[in-house]
Amino acid sequence: MNKYQQILAKYWGYPNFRPLQEDIIRSVADDKNDTLGLLPTGGGKSIIFQVPALASEGICIVVTPLIALMKDQVDNLKKRNIKATAIYSGMTKHELDVAFNNCIYGNTKFLYLSPERLNSELFIIRLQEMNVNLIAIDESHCISQWGYDFRPSYLSIAKIREYVPNVPFLALTATATIDVVDDIQEKLEFKEKNVFRKSFERKNLVYIVRNVEDKFKYLLKIATKTKGSGIVYVRNRKRTKEIANFLTENNISADFYHAGIDAKFKDYKQDQWKTGKCRIIVSTNAFGMGIDKSNVRFVVHIDLPDSLEAYFQEAGRGGRDEKTAYAVLLYNKNDKINIKKRIKNTFPERNTIKRTYNALANYYQIPVGHGKGLVYDFNIRDFAQKFKLSILQTYSCLKFLQKEAYVDITEELNNSSKVMFIVSQPELYKFQVANANFDGFVRMMLRTYSGIFSDYIKIDESFLARKTQTKLELIYNYLQKLDQLNIIKYIPQKKTPLIIFTKERLDNKNLKISKDNYEDRKNRYLNRVDAVLKYASKDNKCRSQKLLSYFGETDSYRCGQCDVCRRRNELNLSKYEFDIILIDIKKILKQSQLSVDGLIDNMNHDGKKVIKVIKWLLENDKIRYTIEKKITWV
Repeated sequence: MNKYQQILAKYWGYPNFRPLQEDIIRSVADDKNDTLGLLPTGGGKSIIFQVPALASEGICIVVTPLIALMKDQVDNLKKRNIKATAIYSGMTKHELDVAFNNCIYGNTKFLYLSPERLNSELFIIRLQEMNVNLIAIDESHCISQWGYDFRPSYLSIAKIREYVPNVPFLALTATATIDVVDDIQEKLEFKEKNVFRKSFERKNLVYIVRNVEDKFKYLLKIATKTKGSGIVYVRNRKRTKEIANFLTENNISADFYHAGIDAKFKDYKQDQWKTGKCRIIVSTNAFGMGIDKSNVRFVVHIDLPDSLEAYFQEAGRGGRDEKTAYAVLLYNKNDKINIKKRIKNTFPERNTIKRTYNALANYYQIPVGHGKGLVYDFNIRDFAQKFKLSILQTYSCLKFLQKEAYVDITEELNNSSKVMFIVSQPELYKFQVANANFDGFVRMMLRTYSGIFSDYIKIDESFLARKTQTKLELIYNYLQKLDQLNIIKYIPQKKTPLIIFTKERLDNKNLKISKDNYEDRKNRYLNRVDAVLKYASKDNKCRSQKLLSYFGETDSYRCGQCDVCRRRNELNLSKYEFDIILIDIKKILKQSQLSVDGLIDNMNHDGKKVIKVIKWLLENDKIRYTIEKKITWV
């Protein structure tokens, strides 16, 4: 057993790596090569950078755009007794100092960063004091303007090579087209191209599209007939509750989930679903990142996603245990209407974007030429209401301003309260002797939380009140007074997104919305939406082949189990027979138009079998009749 397998077994309990995992690990750890790893959802991407980092001296810096995912991974590492910390916008200066000191002087092995922190002067200074063994870039498709989730803050990642010139970069993603694969390596300044690609094919995942008017009724049919747990994806928060209630009223165990739910309820809902106490979770796309449940038997999309990349990633959360699972997309004529509305909301007029920027600066009373680096709590509902703006369009406007790097907006933060003792243990003892009324509370804190002198520790005031059988107000009172006396640093729980002004406020004539970030992006968005519509509305090709082809795998075989393949299987022809007859029909009709009898006469196959294939091709719009009643290839 080599050192990488030993680490895998020690911390994760697995005897062997999955395909490609160890190859990628050796590429960055043994050969010190910049490496791009493409693995489908559930392919074990985090282990690929965690194992080599643990095998070497020093610290691994992990760049990821999602604060929730960042926190989830840090918590999971800590449960395995691996020291990790996360840095993101909204932390206090003291929190940052403590975190950086533990990375430099302590034995912290993983530093998770949001990309906007990379260019901060404080990070650059402290980075040069760290012994860095690896730079890992998760969700690396975010660096590409060809990608479906471009983040301009990712473009600054390559700049840190100047300070860590000999440290390899490991980029990871679950969804990338051919253009995006090349773009990632170029933007990260790979010394030479180096891609490890696992086929995106999921043989145990059955893709099904159903054109149905009553989606609720069909969802109920799926939930009733398919055993096991499931995920139902919808596009807005209101619908999550509506559908969950519908399922519950029909005796199906279900709950709803979205980004606006309080952190404690999120954890509770996730735990209920992960442990099987709740069977189906109905959610926006906020659910899934970092959620590792192997036995999901079905993933249903009630609404069309924005891209096949997003669909593939979300559908891929089914069947991670390698057993059969179903990815079902429900579609009807209303979806086309809704897509048009979505395009309008996603791409507001340029003047609307500029008006939103000026309203935002006025909201925080920032004059022209000022504001760079300022961070504010942000309530989008209050902001939109004050300036009489549409919330949906406001959100899209902010995303454009973010892409132009005028502002940055974080996701909603659900930060637990945090505490750290800022006096030494001897000084604390003297304080306890001199202040007997605080002694019991301090001793209870020390017994409850370890590591509280060297780092900020998450606390739960409600838990402390239950533990001490006292009122919650009294717990708050103790914590606030100890903070005022400079015995602890107490940061109460906070739940809010943040707005960061990354540049000083510009006047209207200097506020530019570039062609790259507007027209070109809109055209790419329209192309992605068109690909989703074609996937949903056309049933002339194996679903798995369609998805794989989109990601550049053009030599795949029919899956034999999707809704398209099942209809083909009903012909009672083997795959070989069907494909041979199909090839011959296509070859003949590309040369000339023929009647059915003429086509059969020109082929060396059983006439009854040829008729079955012709019928299937007609039903699936691959061939059609001309006015002269002859068949032509479409």
